[in-house]
Amino acid sequence: MFNNFRVEISFKDLDQLQKKLDFCLQKKIHKINIPCKGNIKKEFLLEVVKFIGLKYKNLDVIYHYSLFHQFHKNIYLSYQWFLNFLELNKLYNNNNQILLVSGSRKRNEFQVSDILEKLKYDLTKNVNFGVAFNPYFLEDKDCKIERNRLIDKLNSDFVNSIWLQFGSEINLLEREINFFNKKIFNSQQFIDNEIKIYGSLFIPSKQFLARFKFRPWRGVYLSNKYLNSLEESTIITKNIIDFYLFNNVIPLVETELSTEKQFVEAQNFINL
Repeated sequence: MFNNFRVEISFKDLDQLQKKLDFCLQKKIHKINIPCKGNIKKEFLLEVVKFIGLKYKNLDVIYHYSLFHQFHKNIYLSYQWFLNFLELNKLYNNNNQILLVSGSRKRNEFQVSDILEKLKYDLTKNVNFGVAFNPYFLEDKDCKIERNRLIDKLNSDFVNSIWLQFGSEINLLEREINFFNKKIFNSQQFIDNEIKIYGSLFIPSKQFLARFKFRPWRGVYLSNKYLNSLEESTIITKNIIDFYLFNNVIPLVETELSTEKQFVEAQNFINL
């Protein structure tokens, strides 16, 4: 089952990274996402790209690049760091795609739309980017802003994937997939682009629900119904997985899968 999914892994150092990658390979998980948060940023992120590129050439790796976490002193230096990262990624990574995100706290004039505009003058169209999209806004005005931002990013011609935020309201997810089908996939403007859709996925547990209730994540909308009942969160998540697969949305598992127990629990959940 996980052969059709992507799996995100986090780690503190290269030794832990190696152990987790070896475990993934043992479980025949070859599609890996590397986030850009916590310790995985700045110079260490560059070390990770080189390490994986030299030791795990056959992995299908997509790196995340957070403009917030990768900011260096000023916009000019930060943009040069970004260009250097692109060159390093081309050199060491056989998957020429990067998930580009502004970050939870956006910086003025250094957001995804700003970077994609700058790249028109620095790159030929040989780098592909993924961009994030949150389908779970309740207010119409917020929903329209998110859609317009996405259209602007797609207009850059650099974007070939959309990465959906996780949430609990499947009716809102369905609303935005319908929007994609009408305004993007059937639009002459984008019809030549092979745009893939990925969807974030968390396997619910008592620990996950308790942590989220104590400290909610910015931009992640989970209902009280989801948060107050493991049974309900299980049903909702299963429905989201089914919806993803029916609509050709590739799941990205963000739940930790680095031990036999975690892997078996996640596998059993998905196969329910």
